[in-house]
Amino acid sequence: MTIEKTFIETEPSLLRVLVLIADTGGDNEVGIERRKQEMCSLVSTMGSHVVDTVTVRLHAFVPATLIGSGKIEELRESAQQSQIDCIVFECDISPRQQRNLEQLLDLAVIDRQEVILQIFSNTARTKESTLQVALARSLYSLPRLKRRWTHLSRQQGGAKGTRGEGEKQLEIDKRIVNRNIQVIRKELNKIERQRQTQRKNRQTSPIVNAAIVGYTNAGKSSLLKALSNSDILVEDKLFATLEPVTRKVTLPGNHQILLSDTVGFVSRLPHHLVESFKSTLEEVTYSDLIIHLLDASHPDMYQCYETTREVLSSLGCEHIPTIYVINKIDSIENPFICNRLMHELPGTVGISVKDRLGLDELKNMIVRALIESYRETTLLIPYQHQKLLSTLHTQGEVISVDYQEEGAVVEAKIPPRIFDQMRIYSMT
Repeated sequence: MTIEKTFIETEPSLLRVLVLIADTGGDNEVGIERRKQEMCSLVSTMGSHVVDTVTVRLHAFVPATLIGSGKIEELRESAQQSQIDCIVFECDISPRQQRNLEQLLDLAVIDRQEVILQIFSNTARTKESTLQVALARSLYSLPRLKRRWTHLSRQQGGAKGTRGEGEKQLEIDKRIVNRNIQVIRKELNKIERQRQTQRKNRQTSPIVNAAIVGYTNAGKSSLLKALSNSDILVEDKLFATLEPVTRKVTLPGNHQILLSDTVGFVSRLPHHLVESFKSTLEEVTYSDLIIHLLDASHPDMYQCYETTREVLSSLGCEHIPTIYVINKIDSIENPFICNRLMHELPGTVGISVKDRLGLDELKNMIVRALIESYRETTLLIPYQHQKLLSTLHTQGEVISVDYQEEGAVVEAKIPPRIFDQMRIYSMT
């Protein structure tokens, strides 16, 4: 498979960036500061250097340029003085606004969506995640082919009198991008069929599936590594994990689960990425249990909780039992928000993966959550099927066993996953 390029790849680390926050009056100072910090963190993760941040208060958006001509002139002067390479808008900007701003500022101008797309592109490692990012970027770039900067750098060529050639090249670029989209979607459909087969196999397995979800960089990969004692890539950066990683975890009482790490969420995740990563995000919907991980060191932990909850709701996961876990309790940023969540979400456990604090309590909570979903029943298991008794001990909770002439009469609490398998032996 060959994917043709219509934009020039550059090293974002070469960029000196000015971050612009558009304030329309919907946020207080704390909210503005949170948005500023998150945007700066995203730009740094992209590999660029934030030189300055500017907050622009707007009573109304200017359709052609988003911000007024006076502010554009101020930005141009500030950019020249600070030797800025690129201006990043924290809000989304339309293709038309982007083209006009780049022309007026004589600088590359990008928005939050393009920053996140670049981060995903830098992080993608597997064939699936690389294809997903390529699809998202193609969908994003299609209406932006006429922009002055092809990708974070390098001005497109074109002198006076060459408009005809430029228009012809634009049509060629559009055909290339549309062809890329078709090729990528075809490849992703093949991978999705393979994923569906894997899901079907897991659904018929007696082992419970659980998923760790949460805001990006909350510590999901670190938690999976700690619980499974396995070698998993852990990086202190946003979106380090772009595809699910699943490991078997043994819990107290010899209970076993398949625990999956998932793609981290972030507020206002670009819709092209949501669409491209839909099959990956849907892994959560096939889980029997969700572990919602929160980051106590995040300045606005409650907003992170709300963002994750909204994404889960959009995926239709409200019915799945959920355990709430607050990580990094050794570095609590806002005790009030932390206590608020503890109050709103009874049974929440605090842990520190780094210091391995609270992990035993979390394991016990997972076991209790699994047992609460069990159905109590009495079974008569023939002696020729005694392997089922071993399954009950491993995957359920055996209350009593009475060996009789026709078989073993077992009182047990059975997880929903294997209840149908055991139904034919039920005495109730």
